[in-house]
Formats: sequence, C-alpha cells, structure tokens
Amino acid sequence: MGRLTDILQNGTADRLRQVWDETEAAGELAPLPPGEYVAHITALTLETGKTRGTPGAKLTFRVCEGEYTGRQFWHDIWLTEAALPMAKRDLAKLGVVSLDQLERPLPRGIRCLCKLVLRRGDDGAEFNKLRSFAVVGIDPPEADAFAPTDEPPPGEPDAAAVATAAAPDGIESKSEGIAVEPLPF
Repeated sequence: MGRLTDILQNGTADRLRQVWDETEAAGELAPLPPGEYVAHITALTLETGKTRGTPGAKLTFRVCEGEYTGRQFWHDIWLTEAALPMAKRDLAKLGVVSLDQLERPLPRGIRCLCKLVLRRGDDGAEFNKLRSFAVVGIDPPEADAFAPTDEPPPGEPDAAAVATAAAPDGIESKSEGIAVEPLPF
C-alpha cells in the first residue's frame, strides 16, 4: 500500500490537507422534487430489464435550466406487445417511427419540457418517474473549447495567405500558410 506523500508531489499534500479541513462533505443525492423541468436527452440505450429480461429503451435526461441544472433522470420505454402503444407514443416524439431507428443515435441537443413525479418503491425508497415530456426544440451543440477552429491564432497569417521566407541558400520560397524557418546549418 502506498503512502499519500508518494502520490502527492510538489507541495500539493499541504494544500490538499488545508482544503480537506475546510470542505464540507456532500449530502446524499435525493430524487428531484416533483414538477416541470427543461432537460436535454443525452442518450437512448437499448437494455433488458433486470428482473425479467424485458427488452426496452432507456432515455437519459439532463436538466439544463434552473436550480437543478446538471442533474439527471431516466425514462424506461418497454418494447413488449402490451407496452407498444406507449412506446410508440414516446418514441414518435423523438422522430423514431420504426424499430430499426432504435439502432441509430438520436440527434444531439433535443430539448424537452418534462413533468416529473415522485414515487415510492416497495422497499420505501423514493424515486423520480417521468410522467410526460414534450420536445420543445433542438439546441445547437455547445462549442468545444479544444476543438480546432477555422480562424488562425492571433498574430499568425490566415490559412489562405502565402508566407514568404528565406531559404538556406538565400532564395525566396513560398509556402501556403506556413512560415518556413532557415535550417540551423
């Protein structure tokens, strides 16, 4: 077994001890309060039920507005003969009108207005249940801060510009968008 000082280097152990002493432990996550939430659908996964192996599709929602932004909840859509009317109702809201479409990913950014209720299981545990949802739009994906851009960094020529640099023999050479440095010999 390693020691804390073995994994914390460069004085980080002292800072971590200080923050540890100042930090309150997080509380247990409870179900969301009943009500309406604006949420994005972040995933549709095909699964089988834990107890009976019932085939189904699980929607993952992430709250995108208000006090509970970032919290998630789920909705099971069962794919059985008895449940097909409800499955088709819910999936049609997402543009899924055939079983084959369940094999393809949903568009990103589907924004829904969701009504959550609170239920209690046989063991007494409370959980959220999605009572209903309506698609209210599709949001463009958030910009990735690390994604490449079409714009050159400040101070550099744009990609269409032709840079001219002196070659080692003193002859001018042109390179599209690349500054050519003389070789060091």
